[in-house]
Amino acid sequence: MEAAVFILSLIDCCALIFLSVYFIITLSDLECDYINARACCSKLNKWVVPELVGQAVATLLMLVSMHWFVFLLNLPVASWNVYRFLNVPMGNMGVFDPTEIHNRGQLKSHMKEAMIKLGFHLLCFFIYLYSMILALIND
Repeated sequence: MEAAVFILSLIDCCALIFLSVYFIITLSDLECDYINARACCSKLNKWVVPELVGQAVATLLMLVSMHWFVFLLNLPVASWNVYRFLNVPMGNMGVFDPTEIHNRGQLKSHMKEAMIKLGFHLLCFFIYLYSMILALIND
């Protein structure tokens, strides 16, 4: 059972890593003017809810399997994703809004957030991998 939890978490973490890389590539394309703000924001907003669900699944898996340290490690990121999703200002297209992405350094803050999430997901990947191997050896 424990190995299955970490295998599912590992798969989920791989998807979140690819999603973080996609966010970084799309935001850097906008920064270099390869795509316009509207196309960039519509591409990124499509993946905000799947990212939120993926992070929530990983967090809930750790809660249900009673791995408290990893649960507490995932909880702030999951909470941040929910907070960011629920606090989208009225009239905005989504978390990423084309009219505001160039204002007040939002592009840089979105890029920094994507980089931090990538680092976090890479850390979680190795934690899940180690835990999965340990669970398989102990079974």
